[in-house]
Amino acid sequence: MGDLASISSNLLYAAFVLYLIATFFFAGTIKDKRADGTKNTAGKIAITLTVIGFIAQIGYFITRWIASQHAPVSNLFEFTTFFGMMLVFAFIIIYFIYRVNILGLFALPVAILIIAYASMFPTEISPLVPSLKSHWLYIHVTTAALGEAILAVSFAAGLIYLISQIDQTKRSAKTTWLEIILYSIFSVIGFVLIVSIYSGLGYQAEYEFDVDGEPITTTYELPSIVGPHDSELLTTDVASPLFEAPTWMKGEDAARKFNTLLWSMITGAVLYLLARLIARKRVGAVIQPLLKKVNPDLIDEISYRSVAIGFPVFTLGALIFAMIWAQQAWDRFWGWDPKEVWALITWFFYAAFLHLRLSRGWHGERSAWLAVGGFAIIMFNLIAVNLILAGLHSYA
Repeated sequence: MGDLASISSNLLYAAFVLYLIATFFFAGTIKDKRADGTKNTAGKIAITLTVIGFIAQIGYFITRWIASQHAPVSNLFEFTTFFGMMLVFAFIIIYFIYRVNILGLFALPVAILIIAYASMFPTEISPLVPSLKSHWLYIHVTTAALGEAILAVSFAAGLIYLISQIDQTKRSAKTTWLEIILYSIFSVIGFVLIVSIYSGLGYQAEYEFDVDGEPITTTYELPSIVGPHDSELLTTDVASPLFEAPTWMKGEDAARKFNTLLWSMITGAVLYLLARLIARKRVGAVIQPLLKKVNPDLIDEISYRSVAIGFPVFTLGALIFAMIWAQQAWDRFWGWDPKEVWALITWFFYAAFLHLRLSRGWHGERSAWLAVGGFAIIMFNLIAVNLILAGLHSYA
């Protein structure tokens, strides 16, 4: 099985590289004077590479499934890579419907960042914990990830709309919020960068502390900004934390994950400020001239259609299938676990999106802001809830 696991990793790496190359070819379509990208050679190469990359990632998924003897969606690494794969799948479907090359320049980098983010978690194949040994693992998790991935395409389209349409000649609340969104993308890049650096350096710091009277040991792989509450640093040659986590952050890895989140935000801020310093203008203002040929009405249509398709899929996977499994596993349909709460918040948000769009006529910029805000909720669920809040879904 070791050889199969190695093949699986190589296929995922090949998919990642192909997506990256395809992004550059999608960037090459910016200079095309035709609104219709069907005759654009760079666009054809880009979508071909994307499809090949997607096939390679399917190969990764199948070979990892065979090697692990279960669907590879059982921990944060596996779920997040699957989420990235479904995002690419959703983009490919939308692309062949609308033929908008610029969408690939925004959707593929999101998928690339998600897959890179996944690689920061333990990648070893491990047996399923008893609570996950159910066919509902495949049904619930894969359907929820597919729904979120389709909604992520709406985010990419919404971001294109906002960058292309917001007036960048003067500072305003809109430009500020747009920069906050772009900073969050820099933070994900910062996460991948900082974890890669310290992983290469082999940094480790061990802490011992009590959780409900039981001694627990946790290992930090980044320097400690925040340490576990009332803990003892066992490693002697590393710096002490600047402060301790609050008492309510009691999970075995809660403080360590919070420390990682802080490092991501700090590194993202440094990268963002460097970009501002080099460009000497807002990041949105740098990107906007590249989107002069964007058809805002078509982009708005793509954003809406993605939500219209993704919302029922998300409802089915993240709520209905989840509640059925919860009843079987825990004898209750609903328990206010952090994951369940944020899935419900996500559902209410996109339900409001569709209501405002269809009943109140929220099109264009207002609809784009909602699409971007909805994806922020999804990513908060994926990153912050998993890294900070302990619950019944904390398997990674």
